[in-house]
Amino acid sequence: MSDKRMVAKQAPRFEMDAVLPNKEFGKVSLEENMKNDKWTVLFFYPMDFTFVCPTEITSLSDRYDEFEDLDAEIIGVSTDTIHTHKAWINTARDENGLGELKYPLAADTNHSVSREYGVLIEDEGIALRGLFIISPEGELMYSVVNHNNIGRDVDETLRVLQALQTGGLCPANWKPGQETLNV
Repeated sequence: MSDKRMVAKQAPRFEMDAVLPNKEFGKVSLEENMKNDKWTVLFFYPMDFTFVCPTEITSLSDRYDEFEDLDAEIIGVSTDTIHTHKAWINTARDENGLGELKYPLAADTNHSVSREYGVLIEDEGIALRGLFIISPEGELMYSVVNHNNIGRDVDETLRVLQALQTGGLCPANWKPGQETLNV
């Protein structure tokens, strides 16, 4: 894993095969989101058909409209194939599946994107729970990596995205609608 600083630098560019919200196969890329002047919420998870992962993936999908209102596109990534992704999406939520998703799941089967973002567990070939927020200009603005046993908080992801979008200085525990710091 790289120990190079990534935040406040240009994010590694990527293009990956993905299962799109309409369940068709397609591509996702950072360049496309940038071209469309969108923020990118890129998150990695270890693998399909596991237990913590569906809770995160479906929670983000259930709140997708809030991200869309903030001009943000969500992309989920694991090292599984698009075919495994599609099988998991086609499995009902009450059977440990994902059901309908409102954003794409990308396949990093060659591990290059997970490695570039510093989340690949090399000897296992799976990713840690990394979450990255990238500005429409391609700058990596936020990075958090969790142990795989711990799911992420959608409220916190939304809060950080909104804080970044203020362009101001946001104090500890800042919430949307509150003042930023004046310097």
